[in-house]
Amino acid sequence: MSTYLSSETLRGLRTESGLTQAALAERIGVTDKAVSKWETGRGLPDITLIDPLAAALGCSVAELLTGEVRRNANRSANMARCKFYVCPICGNAIVATGEGLFSCCGSTMLPQEAETPEPGSAHEPHIERIENDWRISVGHPMEKQHFISFIAYVTSDSVTLKKLYPEQLEWPRLPITGPGHIYLFCNHHGLFRVKTPRLR
Repeated sequence: MSTYLSSETLRGLRTESGLTQAALAERIGVTDKAVSKWETGRGLPDITLIDPLAAALGCSVAELLTGEVRRNANRSANMARCKFYVCPICGNAIVATGEGLFSCCGSTMLPQEAETPEPGSAHEPHIERIENDWRISVGHPMEKQHFISFIAYVTSDSVTLKKLYPEQLEWPRLPITGPGHIYLFCNHHGLFRVKTPRLR
C-alpha cells in the first residue's frame, strides 16, 4: 500500500541529521514511540506534522514526501573556484560562485576560461604592492574598440572586481586580502589570470 511518507526516507533523514528518535520527537512535540512507529511502517505522522517534521530534518516538504533530497555538495565554498560570465554583445560581466545559466542582450553568457598570459605581452599585468593595496597596471591599449573590460582580484574567500572603460588612464588599486589571483578580461582576447606576488 502506498503512503504519503516512506519509513525509509524518514529514518534516513533523521540519521543523516544526527538526531535520535527522542530528539526528533522533542522538536516536533510527539513521543519517541510515535517516531519509532513511523520509522517501522506501523503508523504515519498526522498531516499537520509534515511541515514541522521537514523543518526539523532540514529539508523541504516536497523532498520529505518524495524521498528525493538534494544536498548542497559544495561544502567548501571556495571563491577561488568562481566563474566569470561576459555578455558577447554589451560586455556585461557576472561573477558566480559556481556554474550557472545566465543571459544578457538575448544571448547566453558562457563561462570564460582563463589563460596564462605570455610573459611581456599586453595581457600580462604588472602587480605592485603599495601600502595595503595591489596596484594593477597593464601595457594594453585602452581604445574604444580594444580595451581591458575589468580586473578582478580573487582569494579563497573574496572577489574584488574593478570595471574599466575605454580611454581610462588610471589603473586600479585593490585592497590586499590574502594570496590569490589577478584576472583581467580583454574584450578581444578573453580572460587571463596570474598569481599575486608572495606576501611578506
